[in-house]
Amino acid sequence: MKIFDDKITLVNGVQMPQLGLGVYKMTNPEETLEAISYALQIGYRAVDTAAIYNNEKETGEAVRQSGIPREELFITSKVWNDDQGYDETLRAFEASLERLGMDYLDLYLTHWPVAGKYVDTYRAIERLYDEKLVRSTGVSNHHIHHLENIFNVANVKPMVNQIELHPLLTQETLRNFCHDHEIAVTSWSPLARGGLMDNPLLNEIGLKYGKSPAQVIIKWHLQHGLIVIPKSVTPDRIKSNIEVKDFELAPEDMMKIDSLNKDERTGTNPEKFDEA
Repeated sequence: MKIFDDKITLVNGVQMPQLGLGVYKMTNPEETLEAISYALQIGYRAVDTAAIYNNEKETGEAVRQSGIPREELFITSKVWNDDQGYDETLRAFEASLERLGMDYLDLYLTHWPVAGKYVDTYRAIERLYDEKLVRSTGVSNHHIHHLENIFNVANVKPMVNQIELHPLLTQETLRNFCHDHEIAVTSWSPLARGGLMDNPLLNEIGLKYGKSPAQVIIKWHLQHGLIVIPKSVTPDRIKSNIEVKDFELAPEDMMKIDSLNKDERTGTNPEKFDEA
């Protein structure tokens, strides 16, 4: 089994695994613990959780049970919208650490850009970074104007921006902006929530390389220099998602996949996430 274990070096020198396990919507505690434990056992070294996922406790438990030294793992969590603001974020972080049973995080993110609060939220994350409670700083679902507002007050720019990104939503303008500002991009919903598995082009490319459409899409993210966090609770899928070390997509195949873009979201638009 050739697992993909490459890392991205963030702007501050911290090395972040380029492929990790996303645990969004893993709500059954036993199933969650089993999925994360299995992923760690076969070679995953990054887990992406969040306060709102309600599975930080299981994430921490899986890490402790794995026997893998904490410093060899990369754990990400996020502050939820209701807990945003400067002091509120500091308290939310403490609560996350307690649930995880850890004394630091590798990456802590603002979950969504809550109007009037996301800049102060990021300032709190900066403070946690200064106090060495987080090894790197970041945000999720931030557009260019959100990032620019943060730049106006931040001493340290966000090191990561986690956004919805897949072949139907390639986000090239935002990716280029992040690249120019040395912000690594993490793709959430990297497989478009399974909506691309029947795509004829991806199936055709998969046949060419002897890989599944999901593996082709994951490799497309990786070859674009993106960090990718596919979510699955199924052992076979968890395993196949990381078995993408042994092939390289040709430039023409990368371009064909790029051309699938329709600016089509499976999730919420960050400009409208708080409209209920």
